[in-house]
Amino acid sequence: MSMPALQPHTQSSSDSTVTLSSLPDDDLVRRVRAGDGACFAVLVRRYNQRLFRTARSIVRDDDEAEDVIQQAYVNAYLHLDQFAERAQFSTWLTRIAIHEAWSRVRRQGRLRQLDPADDEGQRMTLFTSPAQDPEARAYGRELAALMEHAIAALPEMFRTVFMLRDVEGLSTQETAACLGLNEITVKTRLHRARGRLRRTLTATVGASAASAFQFDGARCDRVVATVMTRLEALHVDHAAPRQEDRPS
Repeated sequence: MSMPALQPHTQSSSDSTVTLSSLPDDDLVRRVRAGDGACFAVLVRRYNQRLFRTARSIVRDDDEAEDVIQQAYVNAYLHLDQFAERAQFSTWLTRIAIHEAWSRVRRQGRLRQLDPADDEGQRMTLFTSPAQDPEARAYGRELAALMEHAIAALPEMFRTVFMLRDVEGLSTQETAACLGLNEITVKTRLHRARGRLRRTLTATVGASAASAFQFDGARCDRVVATVMTRLEALHVDHAAPRQEDRPS
C-alpha cells in the first residue's frame, strides 16, 4: 500500500488543545506509525541540530553532515517498526545518524588514528556574559568560530563525546547509550577532550559552546523539506498491516 501524502500539518479539531510541536516523541512516533506521515516532519525539525552537530563531529564537513542526517532520517523512517519503545527515540535516532556518519568515513578511507594519550585536563569553566550590545554579540560570534575550530581539531573519539555532552547537553548515560560505550569511558573521554580544549582556549570561550555549529532557519527548513520529499517518493505506509498481522 502507498504511504499517505506527506503534506505540512495543519491544525485540526483533534489538535485544538495541543500543538504537534508540544507532543512527546513517543506520541509523534505512534501517529507516524498510524499513517500520519506529517508528524515525522516535527521529529525532523526537533532533532536537526543534535544530529547535525553529532554528524559534523564525525565527518568534519558541513555539507556532508547535512547529507548524513538526511539519510539517517530516511533510514529511521523506513525502520520505524523496529524502534522498541523501551529506549528513547532520540537515542535510537542519534545512533542511526552516528552509524551513517561512521559508515561514510570508513567508505572514504578517512578514519584517523586516534590518540588516547593526554590524561590532563579538568572540567572547563563555562561563563556566560549578560552583555547584549552589538560589540559583545560580535565578540561572541568570534568566540563561537574559535570554539568550532578547536572542537573540530579534537580526535574523533573525544570530539563526538564532547559534542554530545557539553554542546548538546546530553547526560553521561544518554551519551553512552548513543555511542554504545560504558559511562566510565564517556567520562574519561570527556575529561581528556576538555583538557585538550583548555590548553588552546581561554576559560571564557566555553560560553560560546552552545552557539557553535548552529543548524536552524533555512538550513533546518531545507532538511525537513528534503527528507519529507524523499519519504513521499518511497510510498511506505506504516499504517498498513504487516504480513504477520494479516488474518490467514
